[in-house]
Amino acid sequence: MNLLHSINDFNEAKQVIVGGVNSPVRAFGSVGGVPRFIQNAKGAYIYDVDGNAYIDYVQSWGPLIFGHCDSDIESSVLRSVKNGLSFGAPTELETTLAKEIIGTYDGIQKVRLVNSGTEATMSAIRVARAYSGKDDLIKFDGCYHGHSDSLLVSAGSGCATFGAPSSPGVPKDLSKHTLVARYNDIDSVRACFEESKAKGSGVGCVIIEPIAGNMGLVPADKEFLHQLRELCDIYGAVLIFDEVMSGFRASLRGSLAYCDVLPDMATFGKVIGGGMPLAAFGGRDEIMDLLSPVGSVYQAGTLSGNPIAVSAGLTSLLKLKSNPDIFEALSQKAKTLTQGLQDVAKSVGIPLQICHRGSMFGFFFNDKAVRNFDDARESDTTMFAKFHQKMLEKGVYFACSQFETGFICTSMGDKEISDTLDRAKESFEEIANDL
Repeated sequence: MNLLHSINDFNEAKQVIVGGVNSPVRAFGSVGGVPRFIQNAKGAYIYDVDGNAYIDYVQSWGPLIFGHCDSDIESSVLRSVKNGLSFGAPTELETTLAKEIIGTYDGIQKVRLVNSGTEATMSAIRVARAYSGKDDLIKFDGCYHGHSDSLLVSAGSGCATFGAPSSPGVPKDLSKHTLVARYNDIDSVRACFEESKAKGSGVGCVIIEPIAGNMGLVPADKEFLHQLRELCDIYGAVLIFDEVMSGFRASLRGSLAYCDVLPDMATFGKVIGGGMPLAAFGGRDEIMDLLSPVGSVYQAGTLSGNPIAVSAGLTSLLKLKSNPDIFEALSQKAKTLTQGLQDVAKSVGIPLQICHRGSMFGFFFNDKAVRNFDDARESDTTMFAKFHQKMLEKGVYFACSQFETGFICTSMGDKEISDTLDRAKESFEEIANDL
């Protein structure tokens, strides 16, 4: 596979961009090899600057549920561009998008649009603390909620890939208010509540990915989420579901279709932007009305509710709501892919754990099922790197870290799934022969 242009582009980028990339995992640090510089994409495929084609299971890390360059989303963006790129003033489209989110996700009565998942989670925590009147925050080991200071404690995703569960530069005075519990372990959550109570501060909110996508794909147990809801009610803490990745992805109702547990607040991103920078956070009226200009909790953003991004996201949501059967079809494709991967790995004696929720999927080179970040860290990341490199060489683009999630899009058909499994079989056989 010719990679001359990608190699040259990467070397040039490193002269002016830190590490040559604008998001750490893109540097391929945990899988080795050269990051592909992408020139264009269509449907299920991306094409690099050297003309190589790849079946794309990253899909811009989740937003592109309809694949690259969907004609409806593309048309809505082009129409919106002709009206202006940004106004710094309200538009009717913002209200329409807000109504679509509220009308789909139970328990959310008001939302605010922002530009990124980091902004959404950071802002949700701020207003949740104001509502509860308590400072401490409980998060879960391996869950990633963006790169704001209080949340870069035992984070997953890129932090896990680079072996830095807590980032330098985060003041101890901030991190001391963040307590870290073990995913799918209610006793560890209870211990955090008791620790906070003992030191006199109290837990103001709990944030969790109900379908964790940043330690690999690891769903929370239904009973665990019910117990978490009960603990938050007992201790007066605001429960925040981070659905930036899973919202309108795992199902039309995000994680709610799998657990029927209602949070007090939720954050959204990715799919609601249709590939453009857009996110949101929302909750019950009495919580959200603490935000300025109604209340005194300050949050703002120059480009929040950008009309181009809102147009893309609104088109994406309307397409999903007009054809809810999409989710079952995507789920079936993810099941076929993951089960197929497990079968071909097993045929050559390589242990592989698999999981999928709707169109989200993950796999671990591990002898046992993965239920938390400790389990995920026991996976064979060296094997993952070998497999990733083999598949990339054969034209299949998986997430470039063991601790990330893959995505199916509607543009993927039987051929793409079949081709992927054929190439996976070849890759596993080559790896097994080298062992």
